[in-house]
Amino acid sequence: MTAPTTPEVLIYTGPACAYCRVAKQLLDQKQVAYTEIDISTDPQLRETMVEKAGGRKTVPQIFINGQHIGGADDLRALESAGKLDALLAC
Repeated sequence: MTAPTTPEVLIYTGPACAYCRVAKQLLDQKQVAYTEIDISTDPQLRETMVEKAGGRKTVPQIFINGQHIGGADDLRALESAGKLDALLAC
């Protein structure tokens, strides 16, 4: 039997972003490790985020195992619908 793998969670953020804090707090509450990329430090990072997010330019943009989830409201909606845990299970 193999051990469960950890979900790959990527979150693009910006400084002083309240929605970014909300999204990270929810992930922290679920004890999910994530990689945070601050797009304010490099214009190329912003371009990469926009491309991966299908043109969405706001932060945060969240990806779980390569799947674009959307922003903080989208993450909370998945949690409210009881669907977030399934996405985080590997």
